Amino acid sequence: MNETAFGATELDRFRATFFEECAELIADMEARLAGVATHVVDAEELNAIFRAVHSIKAGAGAFGLKRLVGFSHGFEALLDCLRSGRLVQDDRISHVLVRGGDVLAALVDEAQGRGELAANFGSDVSEEMLALLDDGSCAAQDAVRPTPAVAQPDTVAAPGLTHYRIRFRPLAELFRHANEPLLLIREMKRIGTLATCCDLSALPGLDALEPEDAYLAWTFDLITDKSLATVTEIFEFVDTDCTLQIEAIADAAASPNAAAASAADAASGKAPPPPASHPDKAKGAAGHGASVHAVPTEPAAGQTAPTQASPGRLPAAGRAGSASASIRVDLARIDRLVNTVGELVITQAMLAQQLTDEGNIAARILRGHEDLAQLTRELQECVMAIRMQPVKSVFQRMPRLVREIAAKLGKEVELVMRGEQTEVDKTVIEELADPLTHMIRNAIDHGIEDPATRAAEGKPAIGRIELSAAHVGSNILIHVADDGAGIQREKLLKKAIERGIVPPNVDFEDSEIDELIFAPGFSTAQVVTDVSGRGVGMDVVRRNVNALGGRILVQSTPGRGTRFTLIIPLTLAVLDGMVVAVGDEKYILPLTSIVESYRPDRHTVCTLAGGGQVAAVRGEYVRLVYLWKVFSVPNAVTEPWNGLVVLVETASGGKIGVVVDELIGQQQVVIKSLQENFDPVAGISGATILGNGRVALIIDIEQLPTLGDRRRRQWLDEAAANREQRETASLPLALTG
Repeated sequence: MNETAFGATELDRFRATFFEECAELIADMEARLAGVATHVVDAEELNAIFRAVHSIKAGAGAFGLKRLVGFSHGFEALLDCLRSGRLVQDDRISHVLVRGGDVLAALVDEAQGRGELAANFGSDVSEEMLALLDDGSCAAQDAVRPTPAVAQPDTVAAPGLTHYRIRFRPLAELFRHANEPLLLIREMKRIGTLATCCDLSALPGLDALEPEDAYLAWTFDLITDKSLATVTEIFEFVDTDCTLQIEAIADAAASPNAAAASAADAASGKAPPPPASHPDKAKGAAGHGASVHAVPTEPAAGQTAPTQASPGRLPAAGRAGSASASIRVDLARIDRLVNTVGELVITQAMLAQQLTDEGNIAARILRGHEDLAQLTRELQECVMAIRMQPVKSVFQRMPRLVREIAAKLGKEVELVMRGEQTEVDKTVIEELADPLTHMIRNAIDHGIEDPATRAAEGKPAIGRIELSAAHVGSNILIHVADDGAGIQREKLLKKAIERGIVPPNVDFEDSEIDELIFAPGFSTAQVVTDVSGRGVGMDVVRRNVNALGGRILVQSTPGRGTRFTLIIPLTLAVLDGMVVAVGDEKYILPLTSIVESYRPDRHTVCTLAGGGQVAAVRGEYVRLVYLWKVFSVPNAVTEPWNGLVVLVETASGGKIGVVVDELIGQQQVVIKSLQENFDPVAGISGATILGNGRVALIIDIEQLPTLGDRRRRQWLDEAAANREQRETASLPLALTG
């Protein structure tokens, strides 16, 4: 593949597609290698890892990425020995497999232009792979160093040569499957001397020629010092699109001219017919699970007798039944589709408003509107389903992180994961990796004690970190909990005072002290290491979570552990909400958070000593939060018994009563980010456009209790100041002067 065959734009597009596939293959491979240190990889996992490495190698070869091809070839040989049972997995092999995955990922990044690696990068891993192959008596002649000098010979030396005759007849659909015989020819010329004879017998006349069909067949005579497995591997990606026969000829020292004569004889029908096929022997000789087999005439000394392939389309090993019905879509296109659906929802809402305003609209028009609403909702759900992905793609990176950090710190840590199949918006998925990485590093370094300390405190020597995800209302909750020492609040506060982050001689609540860990540049580590100590961790977590429109909570019990909770919107596009009125303003409450709404009796509402109010609801007291107080809305209903109380559930499982004037109705709304269009507003998670064209703010349920406390303190302070001012004004002038 070069720019003479494809334009630069097409080539760039193919490269981009290749690297996208590499990212998926490496992610799957790393997930399967995550537990390799604790268990033996089963046959299914081993085959999947092998296919990932082989696919990367094949694509890298097509783009001339020699360094990547070299390393992946050696990695592939080791995996093949494990698959065939010639090697048995032990701790040494497990370690090499994990390191091999790291090197492969780094080489892919380098090939993509993401940094430059040292010339000898990965050579130690490659050497270890070769040593394992030699120790296990595996055929290591195909395993090469990560930076091989790829030769392009025109001739080959006589000693150790083998003459292969290859009859290659593509099926008609070869080109439609993105296969190109020219690439095969180039690869054969790279490993030896090649003579080619083309068979034109199947070529039809111009009137019957289909430009996308393959009609030509070839007979190749290849003289090379490579093994049969290497030659067979060249055709591995076309094995289901052709009939193929490979013969090992006895005259291994034949010259290129003799090879050319043999090819001409074969094309003219003078070559002897091949003997009967031996598929069982071929399977062992071809290697790598190839479905292409070869036929021996008179094998060279030491050469495994190959066998013949059955004609027709043979499925590649492990391919049947493994493909999933999926499609890769550019995220920019999905975003455009989501925005279009959003505008459609707004248009439908405006139409509903107009129809409501007119009293004499025919019933059939109203029925048509109902159909439009149903179709709009169905379209929105389908579009949103495209964006949803399980958090497993992020979670699967964490076992490796835990193992490495624990080993560096001399600690023993067990990671338990739950809810990996919980789905969330793709945009959210991409932003979760960094926060989770920082939180788990922090838990291992600052939370989990060393084994001796844990034993002295009566704890198991192995620390425990739980990583879980679950849907709660319109949010996804991600918990990172450890059973370590918890937050040492006295130490934390002392360090914060020393750093000037908080003033001295101030009484802080436990929750306020815990929040100090999110201060920029703050760390309690005594020594700066490559794990922590620079104060650039938890502030990054909060910043990234806030950027997603979410929040982070921390709960800690000294000596028992710490629990972080990330509360993140399930999606960043559309929300089912309840429109409520407060004075002249309209607000949106997330429908999934609403438990019920009711109008309380006057005697069920009690005022607390601190100034707050609670309402008795079926034997329990629920705190009341007045939206008109929180957002300073004039002309609102000030007493709950004259309005309504909407009972909503928070992420922590508690309930609060939101006091509003009235309920307008349920509506699906399109979320517009305030951060992109304005500035962040406390207590508001976003905004939307109503059917009448006005903007309505979406309430952040999780922030309401805090805002209610803040607003109540402000009111109390203002009332006290006003009272003091009135009392001062009423004093005699002689006393005030």
